[in-house]
Amino acid sequence: MNKTETKTSAGTGMSDGLSPAHELEAAMTGFIHDLKGFQNEIKSSLKQQEERLTMLDRKSVTLGRPALSTSADAEAPHQKAFEAYVRSGDDDALRGLTLEGKAMNTAVAGDGGYLVDPQTADAVNSVLLSTASLRQIANVVNVDATSYDVLIDHTDLGSGWADETTATGETVTPQIERISIPLYELSALPKASQRLLDDSAFDIEGWLASRIADKFAHAEASAFVSGDGVDKPTGIMTHTQVDDSAWAWGSLGYIPTGVDGDFGSAARIVELVYALGAQYPANASFVMNSKTAGRVRKLKDADGRFLWSDGLAAAEPARLMGYSVLVAEDMPDVDSNGAAIAFGDFEAGYTVAERPDLRILRDPFSAKPNVLFYATKRVGGDVSDFAAIKLLKFSIT
Repeated sequence: MNKTETKTSAGTGMSDGLSPAHELEAAMTGFIHDLKGFQNEIKSSLKQQEERLTMLDRKSVTLGRPALSTSADAEAPHQKAFEAYVRSGDDDALRGLTLEGKAMNTAVAGDGGYLVDPQTADAVNSVLLSTASLRQIANVVNVDATSYDVLIDHTDLGSGWADETTATGETVTPQIERISIPLYELSALPKASQRLLDDSAFDIEGWLASRIADKFAHAEASAFVSGDGVDKPTGIMTHTQVDDSAWAWGSLGYIPTGVDGDFGSAARIVELVYALGAQYPANASFVMNSKTAGRVRKLKDADGRFLWSDGLAAAEPARLMGYSVLVAEDMPDVDSNGAAIAFGDFEAGYTVAERPDLRILRDPFSAKPNVLFYATKRVGGDVSDFAAIKLLKFSIT
């Protein structure tokens, strides 16, 4: 046995006499031991690297300069420049200010006298939109030209039935109507004393916006209803009014109440609603002043129910025949042979065209010791679809 074991060991190169299974076990144990040692070295190296990064971060925070502001007010330089110009006429800051298109509606004019303040312009627009005017329900477009053209196709194309043998005849060709809406200059000229402007507690921008908005709102609202088209927009009541049974393009059709200067009956309101074409009532509204609205509130149908019903929801306004009512004080009162109520789709029927910019000129010389602020805005308006608006006329015929 000793000779055999010695020979076997010499043949396999092993001198310890272990079996192959024990040899594999010993090799695996050594490999695992080496692997654990390698892992410990990696962990130690990573820990040292993390400590170095922590030290660098602490040094940067301690010795570095304070962090810059994460956000800046982009309009602050312009606000300061505008305030300096309004209060003292100093336009040096405006001349050296770089104006971005996204922050301003238009740039300063070459003489340094005209400017547009974004906050002031926004305040004026918000007041105009909240004013009881046709602007709320009309089609409002912004243009960069002196006029705005509306193209209307108000004629039928024409068609006919055909068979296999009869030659097809020529049908009616549609006609396109061009309605041009020129833009007119709307101006306001408020003033303030220089002493008031020197008072730092005075909100000059808010005051200027409110004065201009009040002037522009009243002028626009009146022109959109009764403007004669001479240096001002053309109002809906200025166009020719004809009985709806004889209506033609270029005029507004009306429904007579049958009584001179009075309603006659509530049925006339119903006739007015159904006189409008089928494509318009979905977006239609009534327009009248507060006096007329007070009288309409009392009208009842044949069953004793009020035509003007309260809204079903808490925030929903009352509706007349299911349609909203715009109370515009510039509409005429109920009078003999007068049209005091308009009904229709005013978004299709009336177009307001305007330039979006507001221009302000500071004049400290013409009214000393006061300072004048000359503000201008270009706006126009006219009926763009004569079939979309109907009137209720308080007349016999």
